[in-house]
Parts: sequence; C-alpha cells; structure tokens
Amino acid sequence: MATNSFQSVYHNHHSLLNHHHHNHHIEIAPSTLSSTLFLKPTTTNTPNTISTSSLSSTKTFSISPTTSLSTPSSTQAISFDLLQQHLSTQNFREADEETRRLLIVLAGEQAQKRGYVFFSEAQFISEADLKAIDDLWRQHSNNKFGYSVQRKIYGKVSNDFTKFFIKVGWMKKLDTEVEQYNYRAFPNEFIWELNEDTPEGHLPLTNALRGTQLLKSILEHPAFKPTEEELLQAKAAGEDMGNGVTGLKGFMDGSKSKRVLKSDYSF
Repeated sequence: MATNSFQSVYHNHHSLLNHHHHNHHIEIAPSTLSSTLFLKPTTTNTPNTISTSSLSSTKTFSISPTTSLSTPSSTQAISFDLLQQHLSTQNFREADEETRRLLIVLAGEQAQKRGYVFFSEAQFISEADLKAIDDLWRQHSNNKFGYSVQRKIYGKVSNDFTKFFIKVGWMKKLDTEVEQYNYRAFPNEFIWELNEDTPEGHLPLTNALRGTQLLKSILEHPAFKPTEEELLQAKAAGEDMGNGVTGLKGFMDGSKSKRVLKSDYSF
C-alpha cells in the first residue's frame, strides 16, 4: 500500500464537499494531516487455488471467466485463504490491504499493470467473487463490515457520499463551535478493531483518491443489489435503498446552520 499522503479523499472531486443546500450544510475543514484514504496495495504472487474456510466449514469459490479486453486474457484461480486468515484473527488492517489486492487481480491485467482499479473495470468482477469477499468480511465481523453492509448504508442516505462518509466513520467531527467534519488520516486515524464503538460499515476501505466513481461502482454492483425483501422493509420504514442515482444533496440538519468551506486538496 502506497504511503503518499491524502489530504483529500478525492483528489479531483471537490464538488462532493462544495455542494450545499440553502443554509443547511456541513463545514468541511481544510486538513493539515498527511493522509490517503485508500492507497495502492503491495503486489504479491497469487496462488492457483481458491478457497475460504470458517471455523466449522470450508467453502470453495471459483473465478468466473470474462471476455472483456479489460479483464484477464485467460481464466485465473485466486485464493481467498490469506484474506480469511487475516479476518479470522481480526487483523483488519492486513485484511483491508489484501482485499484491495484481490480487487486489482480480479479487475484484470490492465488493473494489475497499473496497480489500481478503474471504476469502469469493477463491472467485470464477477458477482460470485465479490460476494465471496463480502461473505468473509461479514462472517468475521458479526455482520458489521463488508460491501453489502456499506451498500445498505449508502442506500439509506440516498446515495449521498458526504452523509455516507460520516455514517461509516471515514470522516470525523471536529471539536469546534460550528459543526465541522474532516477526513481521517490514513492509516492511524481509521479504526482497525472491532468493538461497540466501531461504526457499522467502516471496513473495507475503497480508493477514493481519484474520486468516488470506483466506490460507487462497487456499491452499485449487481452482487449487492437489494433483495425484494430488503426493498419492502425499506419502503415500510420510509427509507431509500438507493436504487436510483439521487445526486449529492448535502447534509441536512434543521437544528443548526452550517457553512461549507472549500478544502485545500493540494499536496
């Protein structure tokens, strides 16, 4: 994982935090921290088998072959054993990095050469593979971590990434008179333990250095499409499961007036 700083979560996505809604907004404070939300993983050799095991059973997954030019030219077998090992011992920091490495491998040869995934390549990752990764995260976190967990939160906040980042704890509230939020510095300010105070959906992280499109592509992947039962439950509760792109609406709180400041994203 690279160590370049990420004073902005989104190097070229200023509009995400500059959007406002009349007089009710969040103030995003300029950060002086050296940070990157989700960085490139270190590359490792990929075993030729693929399996995940729980404490009581063993599951085997297969990588679906793809035909796109953006994907591997031949069928690959990828092991989830290392991810399962890190998660089973609650080594969430290493599990997060291994997850990122797996996504790069699954996205295809060009992503592997580049060292990161383009948002347009996420569609070529099979549902089975993403679900296998998600199943492991949920299994070893009492359903607190995982892409599907994040997907539900993303839908409940009407696909608003500012609200989403606050909800999953990727931004922190500052101790100021005016309500302000700032990005956590990677890696030390993120939460790598599973406890009662850990925000739901906090892990795994997704690279947002080049904007939120990759994260959006993962959360809206068919692998995490809401079930009919979930949609009915959400409808009964008056929630939006995020089936449509609703845009960035800003963070609404009628009890306080908030201002938006343009963050300094230079580094």
